Amino acid sequence: MGKIRVMKRQEPLGWRSCLVVLGAAGVSLVLSGILLGLQDRPPLTAMVILFQGAFGSAWAIEDCLIKAVPIYLCSLGVAVAFRLQIWNIGAEGQFALGAVGATAAALYFPDLSWFLLLPGMALAAFLAGGFWGLIPALLKIHMRANEIIVTLMMNYIAILFLDYLVYGVWKDPASFGFPMTPTFSESAIVGRIGDTNLNWGLALCAVCGLLVWVFFRYTLLGYELKASGENVRAARYARLPYERLVILVMVLSGALAGWAGFIEASATLNRLQPSIMVGYGYTAIVVAWLARLNPLYIGLASFLLAGLRVGVENLQLELQVPAAFGQIMEGLILLTVLAGGFFTEYRLRLRPRP
Repeated sequence: MGKIRVMKRQEPLGWRSCLVVLGAAGVSLVLSGILLGLQDRPPLTAMVILFQGAFGSAWAIEDCLIKAVPIYLCSLGVAVAFRLQIWNIGAEGQFALGAVGATAAALYFPDLSWFLLLPGMALAAFLAGGFWGLIPALLKIHMRANEIIVTLMMNYIAILFLDYLVYGVWKDPASFGFPMTPTFSESAIVGRIGDTNLNWGLALCAVCGLLVWVFFRYTLLGYELKASGENVRAARYARLPYERLVILVMVLSGALAGWAGFIEASATLNRLQPSIMVGYGYTAIVVAWLARLNPLYIGLASFLLAGLRVGVENLQLELQVPAAFGQIMEGLILLTVLAGGFFTEYRLRLRPRP
């Protein structure tokens, strides 16, 4: 036997990289099936139940699309920061602050017309989420703080602040003690599309995705952002505005996650309550890496991860699988895709012994 050498690829894999991602996702499903088997659940039956629950009916697909909206917006924001190699792990907290900002506008100005109140809620969510992204950006620039730790810790502050409001000053007196705000007025609720359960957050996703794609691909600022992310020292040498780019991507990242909180509070729950925090901000990290930070592919990955959530709910009903199993599957998908990414950049070559 010879020695195995790791060699960097001279040319990108191109479309074959999709096969690597699909293969990695397949490995994660196999590992998930093994875990189900260890719990005395039939793996093949469980996978059939999972996919039928996620994509086997019109109602299930609608549910996937509804859950995909906040995942997409959070993922898009995370991808913007990751493109500069700024590791924003705080989409969960920025989502929470966006929901708080939108709720504040809905509760304090309930009598405004919808064409004033909904844009006001969107603006409040944008500013709240953007502000929560600005703080770690300033700490990174001026104090060399690690943005991973700062954004992660700020998640807990934002979530506990949300709990403080719904358990305290915003608690509905008619909620029989449950922590939730009063139901939003009709003018504060994002409407449904036609006779479906889908909401107009889908249109917001399409517009945001297109704008971010155009920004990355066709603007000078987008090029500077990509160049700075690939080599920070070279960017500083070329006098690119690296510090301003850090602030830009973190504010934009937080604002997009804030919009996700706005849509979830307004269109899905019609109020603010602790159950709004279901981990969309953390799922966004998995989605962004699955989609290789491409705004267009993020839509497909968001739909598939939303389908995973819906399918696991079906597994809970049919096979009494623990709710945490969905998070385990998400983690396995992320790990296998990241491991598969090694083969898109490098190849193994067997060198015979002399």
